[in-house]
Amino acid sequence: MSVSTAASAQTICAPLPVLGRDVTVPLVTGGETTYAALDYAASAPALQRVWDDVAAYAPYYGSVHRGAGYLSQLSTDLFENARRTVAEFLDCRADDQLVFTRSTTDSLNLLAAALPADCQVFVFETEHHASLLPWQDAEVTYLDAPRTPQQAVATLERALADRDPHGPALVCVTGASNVTGELWPVRELAAAAHAHGARIVLDAAQLAPHHPVSVQDLDVDWVAFSGHKLYAPFGSGVLAGRADWLRAAEPYLAGGGASRKVSRRADGGVDVEWHESAARHEAGSPNVIGAYSIASACRALTEAGFDTLVAREEYLIGRVRAGLAEVPEVRILSLFGDDAPRVGVISFVVDGWNSSHFAAALSAEYGIGVRDGLFCAHPLVRTLLGSDPQTQGECGAPEAAPGEKSLNAIRVSFGAGTPDEHVERFVTAVRELVRDGAQWNYRTEDGRCVPAV
Repeated sequence: MSVSTAASAQTICAPLPVLGRDVTVPLVTGGETTYAALDYAASAPALQRVWDDVAAYAPYYGSVHRGAGYLSQLSTDLFENARRTVAEFLDCRADDQLVFTRSTTDSLNLLAAALPADCQVFVFETEHHASLLPWQDAEVTYLDAPRTPQQAVATLERALADRDPHGPALVCVTGASNVTGELWPVRELAAAAHAHGARIVLDAAQLAPHHPVSVQDLDVDWVAFSGHKLYAPFGSGVLAGRADWLRAAEPYLAGGGASRKVSRRADGGVDVEWHESAARHEAGSPNVIGAYSIASACRALTEAGFDTLVAREEYLIGRVRAGLAEVPEVRILSLFGDDAPRVGVISFVVDGWNSSHFAAALSAEYGIGVRDGLFCAHPLVRTLLGSDPQTQGECGAPEAAPGEKSLNAIRVSFGAGTPDEHVERFVTAVRELVRDGAQWNYRTEDGRCVPAV
């Protein structure tokens, strides 16, 4: 939906209620303003629905899979019902396993620990570190950043064609970039992987909060995402998909819950029989509140309707991009070009500004929270910024490595809880800062740009 075809996002649907929508913050220039949380890509605010559901359950909290008492039984049912709800949200296959983890990072490290021997892994340099780095113990092929979705598929196909076709292989790919917001051709990449005998895991951390994710429609083998990006910031994540590699692997953590039977041997040692279900990789007391909060968020997004949520977000994306395009000094970062479909994540740089300084001024003078830096995707951001380094200003990014320029960018991100006013205030603030400069002096403290006092 273009900006010209909608008067405002409110005409599509109202933002979903989230915590913090009425929080006020002080401004260095005097007074207070309502905080504009535009850093959803890092951690989205909790949906009010999620908070209410958790608060209603909290008095009934009990140990999961551990007791015969009423609260333990209720909590166990709630935990396992949450597993089924999330599996339905992801449109999992009937024989898939869904493991509750701590985060996307935890999920992908779990899968990395479950790789068969001699597994080859293929991953684009454009990935978030959570999906770029866990594969260090495997034979990893890092693929160059593609400049079109078609090039991404062709690059993967060439790499897979050169591998040993008899051994196991895994492709790891993001669904939506945490830097540019651009959607990746997941279905086509999955088809390429399977055509060459490889499996594929989808990092849906930035995709699941914005678009429906169907394991079956995308034909991926696993999907991973985090609750804290899905409006459920209670320390839980998900890995869902094929059960065979997970069942064959040693438990991710050894301990209670993962073990089905433990006995002493005559020689003094210990024999352990591990669970084959998801419990195999859920040792310890499960985070029942985290799992329940994810399930609550899944229900809330499903009931709101992704068609409506996507239409509203597309309006907000159009408004931000149009506003930034009116400022010649602003350059939006992109791999696939202006017409690429994307979620509400936009990164940019401003000529004449260090990005840390610009983000600090947005916060201190306008009450707008954005992100600056390399966004845990260092190779991608450096590729997008190219060899044209930013000038180190009076407030710099964290110290660069010896011989390396200090390169960073600004990221604005939003979602189902973002009001129109926050987006409009952001666009106005960018225009004013570029035109008039900051109203306050700033200094570098511990590698961060902060208002001078």
